[in-house]
Amino acid sequence: MGDHKEQQPVRVGAAVRRRRRALELTLAVVAERSGLSVPFLSQVENDRARPSRTSLEKLADALRTTAVELLAAADPAASVDVVRAEHLPEGDFDPRTRTLVRGHHQLHASEFTGDHDAGREFQHRNDELMYVADGAVEIEAEGRAYRLGRGDTLYLTGGVRHRWRATVPDTRIIVVAVAEHIEAVQDRSR
Repeated sequence: MGDHKEQQPVRVGAAVRRRRRALELTLAVVAERSGLSVPFLSQVENDRARPSRTSLEKLADALRTTAVELLAAADPAASVDVVRAEHLPEGDFDPRTRTLVRGHHQLHASEFTGDHDAGREFQHRNDELMYVADGAVEIEAEGRAYRLGRGDTLYLTGGVRHRWRATVPDTRIIVVAVAEHIEAVQDRSR
């Protein structure tokens, strides 16, 4: 009671289709760019298949956006929205991504649990904050490596290229970022 869409799975199909059409791309072009098949992409767009985190990242790269943006565009924004914690069975160490804010908002937050593709480089248009809730990570940004443990945070200004990897099992990080569609004001005079 009072929870917005508490039990509904996130469906990204419409968001993927809107983005693809906005870029005037065919399914074949997106398939070639992403390495995913045309039939699979069609199923995703029609919400008959849910992409894995890896597939969603490949799809986002092909559409020149981020997985976070696709997930955010999947649900309409709500002024109040509760996202319940998912209870996973003991011993489930597969990498997971959980959106902590649903809908099209000015701020996005995601929780990453488990291992991560350390070779994947990120560059977000706007500022972001990474918080280590459990475990430890190593983050490479601007040619330096930063080791963070439980409770540590790292702030990145928009445009900074970075990559990260978990250095211990069961690492859980929270990433909070200003949404890509927001034109952040750059006031460096302070």
